[in-house]
Amino acid sequence: MRATLAMLAVSASLLGACATAPSGSAGLAGTRWTILRVDGAAPVVPEKASLRFEDDRLSANVGCNGIGGGYRVDGVRLIAGPLMATRMYCDGPVWQQEEAVNALLSAAPEIDRRGRTMRLVSGGHALDLELATS
Repeated sequence: MRATLAMLAVSASLLGACATAPSGSAGLAGTRWTILRVDGAAPVVPEKASLRFEDDRLSANVGCNGIGGGYRVDGVRLIAGPLMATRMYCDGPVWQQEEAVNALLSAAPEIDRRGRTMRLVSGGHALDLELATS
């Protein structure tokens, strides 16, 4: 009986050691990314189009409104939210691009990071990014 209990205790501790916790920021914290394309199209206001990651918060701007909220990386997925956005009036394609980025970030996109480039894909949307140097 004692041997069985001891074996169960050892097994439980080994299983606990094998469990993996979410990977937190997965190396994104402290980085800023330039948005190159939203659903294949260049951003309407390229000098403002960026996605920034802090320790546990992200912020994005495609040219008119800001989007922000908490985030974590779980495997190959970016889990963001709840997200908040400013709601200033934006005319034309910049509004559509902001809505696409907000929908994408809210839909747990898959992350495909390759060196200085990254692609986020989910919910019928895609975001192509490049690591900013400053």
